Amino acid sequence: MGSLKVDQFRDSWIASGIPTYEIDRVADYAARWGGLVLPPAPYYDGGPRVLSPDIPEGSPAEGWSFEAGPQRTALPYSFMIGPGGEFGIHGDRWVPLHATVEGWVESVALAYHASMWAKEIIRVTADEVEAIPFKDYEPIQEVAGITDTWWRGADSLVVVYRGEAEHFAAPGYRTALVYTGLDRWGLHGG
Repeated sequence: MGSLKVDQFRDSWIASGIPTYEIDRVADYAARWGGLVLPPAPYYDGGPRVLSPDIPEGSPAEGWSFEAGPQRTALPYSFMIGPGGEFGIHGDRWVPLHATVEGWVESVALAYHASMWAKEIIRVTADEVEAIPFKDYEPIQEVAGITDTWWRGADSLVVVYRGEAEHFAAPGYRTALVYTGLDRWGLHGG
């Protein structure tokens, strides 16, 4: 699957006031990630269908963002790349999920890995999420979590999705998946 050919729009984007450095950022994203089709993520209705940027939105004062790729399903928000390269969702408000695109990709890969090797998957929501004993877990740095985070325990992995809860100002939307019964391979992949 292809991606946006940024250079064909460069002149018209510059004419509309988009800074060259922002256009270069979109071009870099398209060159690195454009056309990548990931399997559906277990949350956010599967995430973007394909990683493919679109025209930058914003201003020098507020910063510039651009679409990460079109949604798989109808959602009240878009998947965006923020001013600092964060991967997140934007509708009524901007919520960065991961500090990098790599973090999102790692998170989707980890979800598939964990679901394959876990003996049990437990879903908890709302206030139950905060009852998870995170002091017994270590954060998984590779996912570069901001709002969404991954944690590794003695025989389990935990992912916490807080993005929609923040986006909609609805704490009840907090969701965690606890993947239990993992051996060394399930915990570390090696």
